[in-house]
Amino acid sequence: MTVYVRFAPSPTGLLHIGNIRAALFNYLFARKNAGRFLLRMDDTDHERSTVENAQAIERDLKWLGLNWDAFEKQSARTARYDEVLEALKATGRVYPCFETQDELALKRKTQLGRGLPPVYDRAALKLSQAEIDALMAQGKKPHWRFKLDYVDVTWNDGIQGQKTFPASSLSDPVIIREDGVPLYTFCSVVDDADMGITHIIRGEDHVTNTAVQLQLWQAITDKPVPAFAHFPLLTGAGGEKLSKRFGALSIISLREEMHIEAMAITSLLAKLGTSDSIAPYADMESLTASFDLSHISRATPKFDVEELKTLNAKIMHHLPFEVVSQRLDALGLGHVTEEFWMAVRANLTTIEDVRPWWDVAHGEVPAFTEDAAFLADAAALLPTEPWDQNTWQAWTNAIKEKTGRKGKDLFMPLRRALTGTDHGPEMKSFLPLIGFDRSMHRLKG
Repeated sequence: MTVYVRFAPSPTGLLHIGNIRAALFNYLFARKNAGRFLLRMDDTDHERSTVENAQAIERDLKWLGLNWDAFEKQSARTARYDEVLEALKATGRVYPCFETQDELALKRKTQLGRGLPPVYDRAALKLSQAEIDALMAQGKKPHWRFKLDYVDVTWNDGIQGQKTFPASSLSDPVIIREDGVPLYTFCSVVDDADMGITHIIRGEDHVTNTAVQLQLWQAITDKPVPAFAHFPLLTGAGGEKLSKRFGALSIISLREEMHIEAMAITSLLAKLGTSDSIAPYADMESLTASFDLSHISRATPKFDVEELKTLNAKIMHHLPFEVVSQRLDALGLGHVTEEFWMAVRANLTTIEDVRPWWDVAHGEVPAFTEDAAFLADAAALLPTEPWDQNTWQAWTNAIKEKTGRKGKDLFMPLRRALTGTDHGPEMKSFLPLIGFDRSMHRLKG
């Protein structure tokens, strides 16, 4: 059996750090098992789905390296959903309901007030065919519910172990809205069955859906049911729920506003909430090789932006020049050489941090007026070019011999005068980038 998994986002918004985790787990599981990864747009909600969001989802997935093997749109499959609905009607597994949303809300409120679970009372099943015809003649359009069998639904979850749900504790799910739009619970089962999905890996907020969808699956097809695995949802660093209001955690925001690397995001999300240590991975191949679904813990993982930034810095410190050369050119600084990149990368958190070091190497820095006599001695001993990585040591040895200074008293005034700051790249690599003329000018104040 070839592993076949899917990621089925709804293009009603942007991908964020929470739902991209589902895509990542499915992608890694497929690649680790020589399987296939399907991107399926859950776009049946025409009012809220947009082409722009769908394009953004595809763009974000490609940027993250989550390339798919097949693509489907649920909006192109409405005829198939109609066909399955008619088959379910013929077997008596669906029934029309005419309650309004306000009426259903009142029912739930009344049940809760009586200490009862807010489960649909199946009142619509008591309608005769004549009553149904009369309601429809009045112009009322029904929504359709799937009739559950009141038995225990059991499956062996790939993360949570044995799961059992009494179907009697669940409402018969609405599968078709009154406007004729098929809903997620229904469409997903039809698609998964038709497309041969073998494994469904998703958040634990879908556990109840799984109990319902297993019965739907068995009512629709005699194909073997997929294997399910439900992972815990992310929370914020303080344990708060990650909701859509956390706009800063959208993938596009992390990429374009925070300048986070794709591999920092995937490295963190793949290991957060697992028994594996969190570490920077150089590429998707090495991350895939390290992935194991059984390592995902049932404990709730906490997502911390600061942890992501730290991981991003570690990735920046090892990025080869050929990987970033085009992006460096796009910064509009001028021709950024490999020599410059290798000198500064260990001091970067994001690629945007190249800018201030470029300015230090090529522009003006604040004048350092302390230790004027010491800096005058240093200027007098400054070697002529050409310079290389041995120049700094040769020069500072000469200054040490003349002035008697050593350690911090020797190096810090030089760094401050040459760079305008007391921290930064190793001076043996950075000094040749500043060059003789700028160095002499800065030493003389």
